[in-house]
Amino acid sequence: MASFHHHTTLNLVHDDRITAAHHNLLDRFNTFADGQKQHKTILFFLALAVQGIFFLPLPAILSFYYDAPGTIIFITMACFFTNIIAFMGGAGIRTVLLLSIISIAIQLLTALIVII
Repeated sequence: MASFHHHTTLNLVHDDRITAAHHNLLDRFNTFADGQKQHKTILFFLALAVQGIFFLPLPAILSFYYDAPGTIIFITMACFFTNIIAFMGGAGIRTVLLLSIISIAIQLLTALIVII
């Protein structure tokens, strides 16, 4: 039977480089954000509540108790309206969540700088 050729490859060596997935922080964030796409409306209301309750009164508190400069209100309002415009403007869920995280980080950093 010269026309029948049977070739088998036997791979006894396991190569970890092929099966190992490279996950960094951005990949994990993108996976989480893509999973939250159906919850965008509730995230909008949650962002409104967090920004409105915790961070919009922040300039008044910092100004009266810690003599903060007036630029604190511009930073707070810029972060707040950036989030609102991103949510209402129809930005993607990754953009919206990243802007919310950056906004909270900026405002917390500003508060720490003024207090310390």
